This record gives sequence, C-alpha cells and structure tokens, in this order.
Amino acid sequence: MEWRDEGIILGTRKHGETSAILEVMTRAHGRHLGLVRGGRSRKQQPVLQAGNRVDLLWRARLDEHLGTFQAEAIEMNAARLMESAVAVYGLQTMAAHLRLLPERDAHGGLYEALSVMIVHLDDVDAAGELVARFELLILDELGFGLDLSQCAATGTRQDLAYVSPKSGRAVSREAGAPWRDKMLALPAFLRGSGLRADPAAIQDAFRLTGFFFTRHVYEPRGIEQPDARSGFLAALRKHHTTKGLSGETAAREIIT
Repeated sequence: MEWRDEGIILGTRKHGETSAILEVMTRAHGRHLGLVRGGRSRKQQPVLQAGNRVDLLWRARLDEHLGTFQAEAIEMNAARLMESAVAVYGLQTMAAHLRLLPERDAHGGLYEALSVMIVHLDDVDAAGELVARFELLILDELGFGLDLSQCAATGTRQDLAYVSPKSGRAVSREAGAPWRDKMLALPAFLRGSGLRADPAAIQDAFRLTGFFFTRHVYEPRGIEQPDARSGFLAALRKHHTTKGLSGETAAREIIT
C-alpha cells in the first residue's frame, strides 16, 4: 500500500530511541498517523514541527497498518508560529477539533481552511475570527452545523442577531427580542458582514460555538473541552487587554 499527498503537521510523539509518530492533516487522506524512522534526528526534527506543510509518502503492507511516512518540507511555518502564544494555542485547538473526526476520513474543505489559517494565525487580531470560523466548520462536518443564513421565525436575512439554543438557527433582532435573555448572541462577522470583530464579538462567537460543542460533542462523548481552547481564549484576552492599555496610554500622551 502506498500513496503520496501533502499535509500539515498537527503533532508528533516519540517512538523508541530514534523514531517518531507523525500526525498530519492531509489534503486527500484526512487526519493520518505514520511512523517516521529517524524522526528525532537533527535533520528531521526541524521538519517535523506542528504547523509545517510537508510532502508525504506513506507506505504499509496492509491498509489498516500504521505504516511509515517519508516527509519533505514544503513550507516551514513552525518557527514563525511559535513566536505567538495565540498562534500556538490556536493550532493546538484546531488539531484537537480535527481529532473529533474519524481518522483517515477525507475532509478536503477542512484541509484548505487549515492551510489558509496557518498563514494568518500569527496575526493576533485575525486569529480569533479564524478559529471561531473553523469551529463552525468542524460542527458542520460532525453533522451539527448551525444555520445562520436566515431567521428561523420569519425567514428574513436582515438584522440577524441571535441563535436559538434549541435549533441552532439564526433569529432576527425583532423576532428574538421577547426571548433575548435565553438566546445566544450572533456576532456580525460570523454572518459574513465583512466587519472586523471586536473583543466582545470574539467572546460571543466562542460562547456560541462552545455551547454547541458541549451539547453535541463533549457531553455525549464524556470528554472535556480541550485545554488548548482555554489557553487560546486566555491568550486572546491577554492580547486584547494589553492592546487596550497601550491604546489608553497613547491617548493620554496625545492629550497631555
């Protein structure tokens, strides 16, 4: 058994004295694991870092075997991403979400989305939006996608402000007003409005996706939210707080 594909490295773990188990998200073969002989060598270690895009050759005697990988670098992203706590936690969060899907099931759309996000994940002001959108994609691939296209009550596509926690469908501001305390906020940037998200909108987005992950995925499977997701949100909050304080300092300097 043999195939060649490109993939993005999600992680590695030691195997024996010199080898490593490589976990990748591939374009055509889904999330896939394989043994890299000599993967802990000085030559291989820089290549086998999370976030790098690699050309892969997989071989095994039988399809169900772990098999072996030969990996060659296409794009070395790891060093750049490691400079940002938001980027590191963001990548770990997306990897944790991908592990919710069956191994070796192809998800070409998710691979393309991950490829785009790897390029921009160290842009801290964009990272929150990117990961929130990725979580919506994962929910959809798991069969629990949200319908944010039109109001569940009236059919309008205008002024969608809430999401029903029961149906996962969008609700307009007017239709949802009587029950707004029970609704989940729908940030404008998730509707494709073209607006950049402020910190409050980012919090609303992760509250929204987190609610449905908990209901449909974590609780039924008896698992907890990934630690990386909590770390990502904490890193975002720290960035926004620091940025806000810097802005206040600059404003005071201008005034004085």
